[in-house]
Amino acid sequence: MTSCEKIALLIDGANLHATSKALGFDIDYRRLLGEFQRGDALLRAFYYTTVIEDQEFSSVRPLIDWLDYNGYTVVTKPTKEFVDAATGRRKVKGSMDVELAVTAMELAGHLDQIVLFSGDGDFRPLVEAVQRRGARVTVVSTLASRPPMVADELRRQADAFVDLAELKPRVQRAAAARPGLNGARQQPPQFASRGTVDSSDAAG
Repeated sequence: MTSCEKIALLIDGANLHATSKALGFDIDYRRLLGEFQRGDALLRAFYYTTVIEDQEFSSVRPLIDWLDYNGYTVVTKPTKEFVDAATGRRKVKGSMDVELAVTAMELAGHLDQIVLFSGDGDFRPLVEAVQRRGARVTVVSTLASRPPMVADELRRQADAFVDLAELKPRVQRAAAARPGLNGARQQPPQFASRGTVDSSDAAG
């Protein structure tokens, strides 16, 4: 990557969180942003996440508040609640795939590279579409976990693949310092999973 390239980061928050946890560390989002800031090259860093409503405390809220004030464009939407017809159990559903895809397509003609922080194979057609519009796509996920967090078809479609395990020394959050969040996060954030989960699991 040269300093004159125009790039944007698109972060699937739940997926990146799961990937870093699979590798046994937490992300320092200040260091992550700094890793990709090269002069004016980084145009925007987007962070996508669903928010579970009707909870007295959502542990992801301090994180997204901090991100919003520290160089990230945070895109959120509430999860949807429904009753499973087969089991009668209350479930929640949430996905930011469409929002992320819309942003990627809007940006594709205006920059050189999109860095996608997700291993979700559903994004393969999006990567292909972005490439057709002239932008390169780098996927950040991991092959080091068991099982790997990145879908093979997504990794193969991307122009480049960066293993999060290799970035770990440069983007890992120090356990004691908790930089950037001012000690607000006392537990890992709780994300609504892609697809459906029991509400008790999502809240737990």
